[in-house]
Amino acid sequence: MAFAPEPKYTHGTQAKTGILLVNLGTPDAPTTKAVRRYLKEFLSDRRIVEIPRLVWWFILNGIILNVRPRKSAAKYATIWTAEGSPLRFYTDRQATMLGAAIAKRVASPTVVLPAMRYGNPSMASAMAAFKDQHCDNILVVPLYPQYAASTTASTFDQLALVLSSMRNLPGIRFVRSYHDHPAYIDAVARNLETHWQRIGRPDFATDKLLMTFHGVPKFHLDRGDPYHCHCHKTARLVAERLGLQHADYVVTFQSRFGRAEWLQPYTDKTLEALGVKGTRRVDVICPGFAADCLETLEEIADEGRETFLHAGGSTFNYLPVANDSDAYVDALLTISMEHLGGWIRADWDSGRAAAKNVNSAQLASALGAPN
Repeated sequence: MAFAPEPKYTHGTQAKTGILLVNLGTPDAPTTKAVRRYLKEFLSDRRIVEIPRLVWWFILNGIILNVRPRKSAAKYATIWTAEGSPLRFYTDRQATMLGAAIAKRVASPTVVLPAMRYGNPSMASAMAAFKDQHCDNILVVPLYPQYAASTTASTFDQLALVLSSMRNLPGIRFVRSYHDHPAYIDAVARNLETHWQRIGRPDFATDKLLMTFHGVPKFHLDRGDPYHCHCHKTARLVAERLGLQHADYVVTFQSRFGRAEWLQPYTDKTLEALGVKGTRRVDVICPGFAADCLETLEEIADEGRETFLHAGGSTFNYLPVANDSDAYVDALLTISMEHLGGWIRADWDSGRAAAKNVNSAQLASALGAPN
C-alpha cells in the first residue's frame, strides 16, 4: 500500500491540536448531477444499507440513481440559500464559532475544521489540512448527539480509512455521543424557550410538542443499536428541563425509506393522527439534528405542516434547530473541552513555547537531524 506523502517538517515547529466537527453531508449543489454523486456515496455505505452487496448494486445503479436524484434535487432547490446548503453553512459557522470560543478559553494553539461524512469538505481533506497545520492530536466530534451505527459508526469507519493511508498518525480521540449531556440538553431547551418567547407557550390541554428524530430500520434496534434508547432519553431530559409532563409531548421518527419496518411511531402518520384527533396546535422540534437541512426544512417544516393542517389541525410551528446559536456552540465547547484534557492547557504561554521550540531545533541540528 502506498501511503500519502507527509508534509515537510521543520524541527522546532509548534504543534497544534485539531478539532474536527463532522456532519452527515450534503450535495454540492441542488442539481441532478450533484445529488446523484452524493447519493451514490451515501447509499453505497454498508452501514446505511445492510443487504447483500450484489443485490443492492443492481438496485442502486439500475433504479435508484436513475430516478431519485432528479426528485431530490428539486427538493434541495426549495431549501437552498444564497450561502448554499443550510447544513454546510451552519456546520461551517459552528466550526468558526467553536474555534473562537476555545481561543477565548485557552491559549493553546488549536485548529477547528468542519467536514462531511459524505460529500465536501471530505474528512480526508480536513485531516490533510490538520497535517499541514502540524496538528499532532485531533479530537473528532461527530455532530450526531444520539449514537447510531449508520451515522456515528460510519463516521468512525471513514476516519479509520483515512488514517490507514497515513504514515505518521496523529493522536485521536472520538466523541461517541452526547445525547444526555447536560450542556446539549440545555441548548435544545434554551432554543425551544427562545421560540416560545416569540410565539407563546402551547396550551397543553389542546396542544402538543412533537420531538422528531431521523429514523432507522427497526432491525437496527433488534440487533443492539442504542439509537432508539438515546432518542427517548434525550426527549425525556429535554421535557424534564422544560417542566413538561409525559402527556405534553410525543416522540416520533421520520425519513423512512424502502419497504422495511422502521422505528415507530412515524412522524407523518402521527401528525395526521393528531390533526384528525382535533389537536389545535403542534410545535415540532428536531433534537437529533445539529443543523437544519433537507430533512428538517423540507420534510418537516413543509411536508409535515401540510400533513397536519390537511388532517384538521389549526396551527403548525416548526421550531428551527439550534444551529449556530450561542447555546449550541457553548454545548460543543463544553463537550470538546471535556475530551481535550492533557492536549490543551489554560496556562500555555507562547513565549515559553517559542523558546522551547527554538531549543528543540538547535538540539536537532546539533545531532545532525535533517530539516
